Amino acid sequence: MESIAYSKSALRTLRRIPANEARRIVDKIEQYASDPGSQANNVKALTGSSYLRLRVGDWRVIMDDQGQVLGILKIGPRGGIYD
Repeated sequence: MESIAYSKSALRTLRRIPANEARRIVDKIEQYASDPGSQANNVKALTGSSYLRLRVGDWRVIMDDQGQVLGILKIGPRGGIYD
């Protein structure tokens, strides 16, 4: 399992959204970190960058998967996250 590093903005978002949504997002991130193939349908490479996008319902998680550390850069609702 990879270690997971959350950015300050990602942690701030997790604290502000409802607890059940935050738990669901964290669970999906942990599933991806332990077995990337388990989330294959929900993960796509972002066009024009080296980052990945994880889809969790109406939420999107922008990740940087570079070897041993899975960096969680941004978490937000779909639509507004890509600005």
